[in-house]
Amino acid sequence: MAQTRDILNHYNISNPFPTEWPAELDSDDEDPDAAGVRRSRSRYSALERTASERKSLLPGSQRTVEGRANLVQKDEPDPLGAPSSVVTSLTNLGLPAEHDTRYRNRFMLSSTTFSPELFLSTTHSDDTTEDLIQGSKYLARSIDQQSAPLKALVETNFERFVRAKATIDNVYTEMRNQGIDTHANTPPSPRHSRRVSGIHFRNISGGSAAGVTPPQRPSKNALRKETDYGVQGMKISLSEVSKKAEDVWGPALGGKEREAKLKVILNAVEKDRAIFELGSSLSEAINQRDYDRIVELYNSARQYAAEARAFGEEVRQTGRGLSDDEVYRVVIVGKMWSSVDEQIKALKRDIWRKLSNTSAALPHSGVSQAEEHMELITVLLHLGVEESPIWVYLLSRYDFLKNKIAAVVERSKIEIEILRRRLALGERPTSETVAMFLRQASKERPEALDTEDVIDFWSCTLTYFTKLLSLSNGLLGEIVDFWETAQSFIDGSRQKSLPTGYEGESSKHLQLSESEVNGLRSGVTELVSQLRDAVFSLFADPPAEDISSLFSPVPGSAGTPTTPHMGAAFSPTDGRIGRLDPTDLPAAAAKKGEPWEDYAFWPPHSNALSAVHYLQQILALVGVGAGEMVALGPVSKNNAMFDKIKTMIAGARERCMRAVCEAWSKDAESCKSMEDWVRSPDKRDQTRMPIYIEAFERKVLQGMQQVLYLSDTTTKPGGRDILTPPPSKLLQMVRTQFVSSIYKTASGMLENTEASNQGDEEDWVLVTSLNSIAVGATPSEALMHDAINASSRNVRMLLTMSNLKALRNDHVPALIQLFESLFSVKLAEESKTIKDVFGQIDAKLFHSYTKPMVANLTQIVKDGINSPSWVPTNPKPDQVRPYVYAALMKLVMVHTEVSTTVPSTTGSNSPLLGEILSYMLENISQALLEGFKERKPNTYSLPALMQATLDTEFIAQTMTNYSTPKAGEIQGQIYTELDKRTTNEARARLQQELGDMRIVLKKLRDGSRNSFGCFKKPRSSDKDRGRQQTTAAAAAS
Repeated sequence: MAQTRDILNHYNISNPFPTEWPAELDSDDEDPDAAGVRRSRSRYSALERTASERKSLLPGSQRTVEGRANLVQKDEPDPLGAPSSVVTSLTNLGLPAEHDTRYRNRFMLSSTTFSPELFLSTTHSDDTTEDLIQGSKYLARSIDQQSAPLKALVETNFERFVRAKATIDNVYTEMRNQGIDTHANTPPSPRHSRRVSGIHFRNISGGSAAGVTPPQRPSKNALRKETDYGVQGMKISLSEVSKKAEDVWGPALGGKEREAKLKVILNAVEKDRAIFELGSSLSEAINQRDYDRIVELYNSARQYAAEARAFGEEVRQTGRGLSDDEVYRVVIVGKMWSSVDEQIKALKRDIWRKLSNTSAALPHSGVSQAEEHMELITVLLHLGVEESPIWVYLLSRYDFLKNKIAAVVERSKIEIEILRRRLALGERPTSETVAMFLRQASKERPEALDTEDVIDFWSCTLTYFTKLLSLSNGLLGEIVDFWETAQSFIDGSRQKSLPTGYEGESSKHLQLSESEVNGLRSGVTELVSQLRDAVFSLFADPPAEDISSLFSPVPGSAGTPTTPHMGAAFSPTDGRIGRLDPTDLPAAAAKKGEPWEDYAFWPPHSNALSAVHYLQQILALVGVGAGEMVALGPVSKNNAMFDKIKTMIAGARERCMRAVCEAWSKDAESCKSMEDWVRSPDKRDQTRMPIYIEAFERKVLQGMQQVLYLSDTTTKPGGRDILTPPPSKLLQMVRTQFVSSIYKTASGMLENTEASNQGDEEDWVLVTSLNSIAVGATPSEALMHDAINASSRNVRMLLTMSNLKALRNDHVPALIQLFESLFSVKLAEESKTIKDVFGQIDAKLFHSYTKPMVANLTQIVKDGINSPSWVPTNPKPDQVRPYVYAALMKLVMVHTEVSTTVPSTTGSNSPLLGEILSYMLENISQALLEGFKERKPNTYSLPALMQATLDTEFIAQTMTNYSTPKAGEIQGQIYTELDKRTTNEARARLQQELGDMRIVLKKLRDGSRNSFGCFKKPRSSDKDRGRQQTTAAAAAS
């Protein structure tokens, strides 16, 4: 019976005489699917087998994936006695019990993962309480029936089990503890009992060693893991012997084999050298940016790869095998293609990056950026790409221009506002400071037209518009180039020079689709609109109240930059302002009602000279730029965009005109300070004031004409006209401001004569002309000739009257003629108004100058006539009365003052001198008339009548060169009044005495020739004529 059991256990069968092969033994011990997989296992792994790895003694047992036996059967009868088995019940319920082992084991009573709750709720969900009670009884009977044979088996074979277990433990202990004396530290073995035999022997031996000497080191042949289960020593020895043999015989045995392998490799390399070198050659060409070589090598690589693929397809279709050479060639071509493909992909990425980021593609020296981009597009078309490089390039160029415009506008507006605020916080320049710059109107020195800060502001603004609108180096030029490039791709002219790629694969990228063409047109229109808004906003918008609103994004929001990107490149001041910190910006100045507070483009306290100088350049850029904008195809066909550009031109012109007129008006109030009381080099009777005024007004008018008409703006042939004629209100504004500036200037000159801050009485302005020195005049003569006593009110009035006459007669008519020529209008009413203004101011000045003198002369004459000693004691008077000499000496002083202050430049008397002396003569005559009328007694004897006649005639004959009809008329009235106040006898005797009186008068005049010779008509002597000729020659040279 024992023999039969051994047979059953050995073959894992249940019947010693089976009639068929057991179904549970159909599968092999090894999984066929894993036959090709060899797991790394120790050669002594058999010693590590556990009881779970042994074959199951139960028929129908399963094996795990690792090949180990599993006591859980594939199917079991229902433990509660149901007619169907467990797997059948689950299958009927539609559960995956046959294929999912883990799930199935949860229903198997023999499994450790058996779940009673899941089993009952699934397979017996419909059972009644009675069914479950019967099933429970059935399960109890089954357990009793199965445990009875097992209990009998254990009781009958218990002694044999114990002996076998003890034998196995002893053998294992001896093999494990080889080389260790186990009797030295082991207590006597306890008497065997059934209780003790149930404990593992190793636990007893291990636990009894406590408190004794340390364990001995096991032998190298001991059956332990640390000794590699007894073969460690043998392995070490074999390894040492193998190493020595390799050192001694390795070179001798392997040299020939290595030589053969090297020869094979060398032959293969020589045969396919081109394939081997292709990858390195491509890398070198990429490093050198030799695109022609790159395309050539890549096409070669693609040819090799295509041949290899074709060969592989042929082999697959024919089903024949490959020779070693063929396999080798396919492998090296594959490796080569892998290397080439990676390099080309990296190259494409780099080219795409350059093409999509136009600012990163820096051209070589001597190569334009457009040519560089075309070369990159050509390379991509040669190499073959999925996207169109033409479209990507145009799209990236559009994005670049859009972002660049935004960056330039943002940075520039911030810097312009910063400069404007700094100027606004400063003090307004004095009238003298403004006048110092207005005197520079005739000089071509823009930097001298205004203060350094104002010039810096204007330069910054001009640079901003240049960056926007210049065709050579501005954004508008880049937009025009962009559209020309896009147009060349749209009409296909550019594609003629582009390749179609390898086997024509890139030909699909050479034509732009209709949607792409429409997108390009819309993009150009959007760029022009963005540029137009940037230009117009600076002219039309008032200064920003909050400068932080000019930043993008707004400070304090996410991603706020501390300064715009590439600030120095986009800065109109070339980065002089430096880094822009939104938290540290100048505050806005308090509003004071100044005109410049309404203009963002207007520097505070700027004068009209610097304004027209820079605005005419700025508006010239705006006009030319607007013409270029509307000439672009997409814009010329867009009526809305065309109207916006026209509005920009008109709005910018009007704002500039209003700003210049405001500055012009302010400057006119400061023109009075241009008077420096220095004689004009050409006209000695004037100062340089008339020249300054004409130069200033001429400069402003010429600049205003450029601003109003945008003379440099031209319409391209076939283009639409964007420049409209200036509206009448602007022309009227200029006309009104012109007249107003002349009036304010003349009024300011009048104020200069009454100013109290012209210096002390001893202060003289001495200016020696070069002409005086050139003609050989002595220094004292030159000083006397050019000396101006600016502290004297009379001197200031005389020079101002002379200046006003020059303005009225010469300079202002020239300005009016210039105005009519520049603006194509007639200033008839304005001319009359200006003449009236000058007449009124001149009369006021003349009256102010002569009034005290006339009063003094009148007093002298009347006092002399009313003097008791006036009546002669001699019946025939032979002298004029002292008051006559006193009055004439006053006139001599006036003559001296006028002739030295406003000397004549023609050799004759100055017109102003004649006008003043004639007026004085008229007033002296009037004083004589009134004096003779008022004298008491009011009757004249013959001596008195003769004395009155002598006094009157002496004055009249001495001043005969300054006599006027009015003076003659008054003299006639004098004689009439005298005739009324005398007797007939005296009147008749007077007629008899006239001859003697003429002799007396002639004698008196001859005697006073030296005293009153200045009143005689001057004659040009030879010396004077020679001096004048020399002066003219010196001036001509």
